Amino acid sequence: MDGEGRYDYFLNEVLEEREVWILVNADNRFLKIVSEEDGVAYLPVWPSEAFAAGYAKGSDDLSPKSISMPDFFRKWVPGLTRDGLEVGVFPGVDDTLWITGAEELKRDLQDDMSSF
Repeated sequence: MDGEGRYDYFLNEVLEEREVWILVNADNRFLKIVSEEDGVAYLPVWPSEAFAAGYAKGSDDLSPKSISMPDFFRKWVPGLTRDGLEVGVFPGVDDTLWITGAEELKRDLQDDMSSF
């Protein structure tokens, strides 16, 4: 799937499972990536533990961690917005990625929730 296809898949899965997956290191610090091309800093998120673990394969220090959708909305979205971090939705091994603002992702999830 391309970045847009993975974004749609991400929305559907997150609405069904009610959680977002990130990667954290041994100190419980979340993975943040800064794009070499344009310097955009983002938090990569996945729709399931399996996809997050697959992305971290080969890294000894990263492990998947779930964030409930209410916690993501209440704590993470304001924090990411305050810190100027974007959200990289469902990065794949092919390096294509859908980058969006935290508030925009929240809005998309809430819009899809109302029609779920």
